Amino acid sequence: MSRISDTRFRTRDAAARLVAAGRLPHELTVDLIYAAIRQGSRTTINDELKLWKDEQARNDALSAALPPAVASAMLSVWAVAVEQGEQVFAQRGDELETEAAAATTRAGALETANAELQAEVRTVRAQLDDQQARLSAALAELARVQAGRDTAIRQAEAAAAERDAVRTQSEQALRDAQAAHVHELEARQAAQADREATLREQVDQATARLEGVQKRVMLQTEEARDAQRRAEAALSKTQQRNEQLAGDVQRLSAEAAEHRRSAGRHEEQLASVTGEARELRRERDSLAQQFASLQGELKARVEPVVARPTKRSR
Repeated sequence: MSRISDTRFRTRDAAARLVAAGRLPHELTVDLIYAAIRQGSRTTINDELKLWKDEQARNDALSAALPPAVASAMLSVWAVAVEQGEQVFAQRGDELETEAAAATTRAGALETANAELQAEVRTVRAQLDDQQARLSAALAELARVQAGRDTAIRQAEAAAAERDAVRTQSEQALRDAQAAHVHELEARQAAQADREATLREQVDQATARLEGVQKRVMLQTEEARDAQRRAEAALSKTQQRNEQLAGDVQRLSAEAAEHRRSAGRHEEQLASVTGEARELRRERDSLAQQFASLQGELKARVEPVVARPTKRSR
């Protein structure tokens, strides 16, 4: 017998014993019954005690209105009917409690699956944060190289200004070399800016997809919790809700697989971003080498020009 039906049965038994001991039915209270049985909620005891008092009132009225033999026979039939009803109620209560426990177990499994999905999302987000930190470091290094390049260009321009008094031909050569170098650097800088914009766009898209996954996971978690509350509040609809929960499990499984595939795509995109960063570093090193070579050429051109006026003075 279930706990609820047992409490109701013991409420009726305690009320009958108290009346047999000399109490009047209208004098019985919830506190008296609870003190006698020591179990169940006071709400359940109160509901069952009201039903019992109503039955006693009807029995008393029937006994007063009918002959004793007829009243006794009807009361016997009524007692049998009540006992049968209690047995049916107890059996149905046990079934409902079993179904509710199964629904609660399935809801717990759904919460566990959602927790695993959230853990996967956190892992992917941590990986993305690490790649973003690396990209930021690469951009900072590139900015430092560009600052050094700008300083070198200013130094080259200062040297060109000093060489203006040496010879017009040397000045023109220097200007042409500088113009070509600046043009090449601007072209490379424009290409690099395009690649950086593309990388930022890919990172933003990956971040947006991750946020969408997280929102869907949170929504699924909330739906699972709502399903559990509805299962506990509406035992009479447990079977229908179980079918809906089974469909939700299939849907969540499909979405979990989609999330894993999306995480794989994100990892591929992050690998591509890492490759782009390595390519940027190689291009930076190439630019530094080209600039050093250009400085060597400029120095080689300037030194003979500076040395010639000395020979003529002799």
